[in-house]
Parts: sequence; C-alpha cells; structure tokens
Amino acid sequence: MGDKPSSGEILGIPYNFERPSLGRLLSSHWQPDEGMLVEKPFGIGYTLNLANWRSWVVLAVAGGLYWQQNGSETTADADDSAGSEGDDDGPVEVIVDD
Repeated sequence: MGDKPSSGEILGIPYNFERPSLGRLLSSHWQPDEGMLVEKPFGIGYTLNLANWRSWVVLAVAGGLYWQQNGSETTADADDSAGSEGDDDGPVEVIVDD
C-alpha cells in the first residue's frame, strides 16, 4: 500500500493535513488576488479571505447578530429576575366549558 496523500480534494472539497507553518497560516487568510473563500491552511474546507471586502461584511453581520443575541439574553435574564418576586410558576388549572 502506498502512502496516503496529506492534501488533495474529495468531491470538490479541499483538504490539507500537512503540518501548518506560521507563514502558510498567515498567507492563506490574506490573498488579494483570490475571491472571498480560499482553501484552509489546515483541515477540511474553506475559510474567509481577509483581503476581500466581502469577508469583512460577513464578519460584521455575524458580529452584529452575535451582539444582538447576547443583548437580548441579558435583557431577558434581567426581566425574569425583576418579575419573579410575585409570580407563581406553579401549575395552572384550566377549565374548559363545552
């Protein structure tokens, strides 16, 4: 049996399991002549090319959504703790007339 290749492509998805170097890590995330997605320096798939302006838009949208989610959780936690003094979270009896 021959050696298994440490980099290549399966079903159109690139993979690379060669030991990463600092230069290769940095150069893979900054490729001005490439598109928004570039091959990962280690692992399977693609990563964002930070030399492309579209990648920064994606990061800004993801950061905004993350910030909004954390803000809404903090507000919900504060509302729950403030309103729990007189609230009874026990069972509720429901009567339905036919």
